[in-house]
Amino acid sequence: MSSTTLPSRQPVAPGDPHEGSSRHDRGFWAIALAFLTAMAFCTVPSPLYPLYQARDGFSTFMVTIVFAAYAVGVVTSLLLAGHVSDWVGRKKILIPALALELVAAALFLGDTSLPVLLLARLVSGLGIGMITATATAYLQELHAAHRPGASRQRFEVVSTAANIGGLGVGALIAGVLAQYVHAPLRTPYLVFAVLLAVSLVAVAATPETVRERLVTPAYRPQRISADHGDPAGYVAAAAAGFASFAVFGLFTSVAPGFVAGALHLPSRALAGAVVFAVFGGAAVAQSLTTRLPAPAKVRLGLLAQAVGVPVVLVGMHTASLTAFLIGGVLAGVGAGVLFKAAVGTVAAMAVPARRGEALAGLFLIAYLGMSLPALGIGIATRAVSTITAMNWFTGLLLVLLGGVTLLFRRSSANR
Repeated sequence: MSSTTLPSRQPVAPGDPHEGSSRHDRGFWAIALAFLTAMAFCTVPSPLYPLYQARDGFSTFMVTIVFAAYAVGVVTSLLLAGHVSDWVGRKKILIPALALELVAAALFLGDTSLPVLLLARLVSGLGIGMITATATAYLQELHAAHRPGASRQRFEVVSTAANIGGLGVGALIAGVLAQYVHAPLRTPYLVFAVLLAVSLVAVAATPETVRERLVTPAYRPQRISADHGDPAGYVAAAAAGFASFAVFGLFTSVAPGFVAGALHLPSRALAGAVVFAVFGGAAVAQSLTTRLPAPAKVRLGLLAQAVGVPVVLVGMHTASLTAFLIGGVLAGVGAGVLFKAAVGTVAAMAVPARRGEALAGLFLIAYLGMSLPALGIGIATRAVSTITAMNWFTGLLLVLLGGVTLLFRRSSANR
């Protein structure tokens, strides 16, 4: 981008007389629904992986490669475009991003071979990387414009519920459709193609919250920088995001195959329900902990993850669906609360002109947490059993949670 040919932009001030408050309120919910729909679409393949495995003979390793293609798309998009909405406006990023999700849906509908599956997941990841930070910043600005000076709680609850709750809703809908309707590898994508098209229209009708200035900064890729008001706090939040999404990555990649294989429960509805239980627990916990101070959220999130993931491991060792589910819900609760605290921390510390950049950096690190451990488990299963790989994952996650605890303590001590 040239510094002389494109206008730069800055967030519209809350209560701007040129924008109607009721339009901001309607826009807030339109963006929330579009955000939820996009996040739901990205987990549609999760309960379907066992069907792909049965049809094409995929190994657990290949499933994680398909999952990694999505993660590569997300990380690439976050690096290249996740922060650009600070300059060009939220809608100019969200609309193309949702269009990419529609392209991915068309690829899924057109062909279910492995190369197309990989391409579709990559394209979907590119769209999600543009959506996450942009939609989160957009929601905060629409909330502030509609309710100047009000508590940020509505924004925090809705944004994190759309993000995390959407991941669970997509898996549940896909699992139920795959279990009970015709063409299980096509119908879920068709349903979401329609929902994504509706979301595009809703975003186009939403008022912009970033207005033009005369000069725009020269384009550069996203920097991972802690220079957002409280560097120690930003590092702690980023580490928390990595730990939280490591749990989410486990349940969107490996868990459905484990339920179908080791537990001998091939129901697609059940596979979707397992993923939904984890993300649903996260979303409910986020809503119930709204009034907790940030330090209490961090402690609760760390504790629930530290207890939940070992219980998941017990369920895997004993082939107990009950223990597996209880541990998954506990881990999901912890991951959801911890990630909510991280998003709230970063959104509060970043100045408006760099809010998209700060959130993009957080989501970039979080999605690395979602992809790298899951990919590591897949690679490990080529040499050892899935349960042995999970033993390693659990140990490493507990060490990581201990590190997050120390980082938050250091951040608190520096204030």
